[in-house]
Amino acid sequence: MDNIKQILKNLHPEYDFDSSTNFVEDGFLDSFALTALIAELDEAFGISIDGLDIVPENFASWNSILDVVKKNGGNV
Repeated sequence: MDNIKQILKNLHPEYDFDSSTNFVEDGFLDSFALTALIAELDEAFGISIDGLDIVPENFASWNSILDVVKKNGGNV
């Protein structure tokens, strides 16, 4: 989980992700940030997130990101 937190902090240091319950609805992650986040997650965990899993709901919270990383073979 710390890896994911660091990736998000590096992408958007101006946001307090810990205070958000939905990163997408709160405007922390738009389509450009999601693309960058997916690329970073793929690289950090040596995975390739399936295109069908690339929906905003899978990147809305710490748990949803963790779940999608695990689902795609990431060792978290």
